[in-house]
Amino acid sequence: MHKLSVIIPAYNERHTIEEILRRVKETPIDADLHVEKEIIIVDDGSTDGTREILARIAEEQPDVRVLFHDRNQGKGAAIRTALRYATGDYVVIQDADLEYDPRDYSVLLRPLVEGKADVVYGSRFLGPHRAFLFLHYLGNKFLNLVTNILYDTILTDMETCYKMFRTDVIKSLPLKARGFEFEPEVTAKVLKRGYRVFEVPISYSGRDFSEGKKIHPWKDGLRALWTLIKYRFVD
Repeated sequence: MHKLSVIIPAYNERHTIEEILRRVKETPIDADLHVEKEIIIVDDGSTDGTREILARIAEEQPDVRVLFHDRNQGKGAAIRTALRYATGDYVVIQDADLEYDPRDYSVLLRPLVEGKADVVYGSRFLGPHRAFLFLHYLGNKFLNLVTNILYDTILTDMETCYKMFRTDVIKSLPLKARGFEFEPEVTAKVLKRGYRVFEVPISYSGRDFSEGKKIHPWKDGLRALWTLIKYRFVD
């Protein structure tokens, strides 16, 4: 039996945190893969009531590990905290909103369990998805192009949340990102080291700013661009 560590960074997600946890816990993984789940949630200094909900969950559900940041540090920092406690053979990042569907875990896992990949990206552009905000779509396409040019690859969705890793792979990377630049940093360092990366189609139900989306196209896009360029030449 293998184990999948599901890492959930959470910041001000009181409307969705219990539902995404329910989905993660209740979604089965294909039986032939022989994989069980462990769940690690990091509250990144929430101020909207998420912290209190998670404190209750920690008391009521001892099978869920809940960690708390004293202040907001960013998605990358939350992931790095969770990685210190991950004991699975594989790791997947699960956003605390409802944009990504845990029913895709099996399709992400299969290339890893079968020994065909070291890292698997779930591409929103290859599977069924809610229509994107145009600026996010344009920004994603541009960053994918830059990634493919700089690192000689053909990824379609570098910015996807659904990245699944062999645990030894992601723990070997010298990750420094504190915010949303985690995505380009981990992509750059995986590709520079020559790990085998697979892409598989996933479903995606993106939300807009009125629904709580936190990524800002220009600010975070420029930070991602700089991260891709920087880590092409340094580590």
